Amino acid sequence: MSPGSSPAADPGPSPSADGLAAGIARLRRALRRGARVADPDNTLAVAQLELLTALAEHPGARPGELARLLNMRPNTVATIVNALTAQGMLRRITAAGDRRAVELTVSEAGQQAVLAWQATNAAVLNLALSALPAHQRRTLAAAVPALQALASEVDRLADAQAATHE
Repeated sequence: MSPGSSPAADPGPSPSADGLAAGIARLRRALRRGARVADPDNTLAVAQLELLTALAEHPGARPGELARLLNMRPNTVATIVNALTAQGMLRRITAAGDRRAVELTVSEAGQQAVLAWQATNAAVLNLALSALPAHQRRTLAAAVPALQALASEVDRLADAQAATHE
């Protein structure tokens, strides 16, 4: 603590943004790899699963909304939507009030794919967590609220920045 500063003013140690980003990216890659090994029959791409998950959280979203939400190009979303529609994972519904617009919903098959992906990831994480020492499991458990708050803040910043570009 520097001279003249009070303990209440000291925000405490701050993780390196680069180190945190690298750790999160490494964890995402490891989870993807672990889930693929645990469920080799899953033929959906991660981008397809992420779109299905986002749509399950935002039923009735339009393709443009999903593109903004997932920070994907509209043509990428269109390609994924077309593939998932062909596989019966989602449905297109003409928007009420605008016959040119389409709203998307996850089908039962799509919902099952999302649930299976989430269950596989949870199983991989639970197995990995069980191999860690108790003090590391406690540290990770204590970090969950902070990670959720960090994700919310990143979303808020992205939404604010997107709004300035519109």
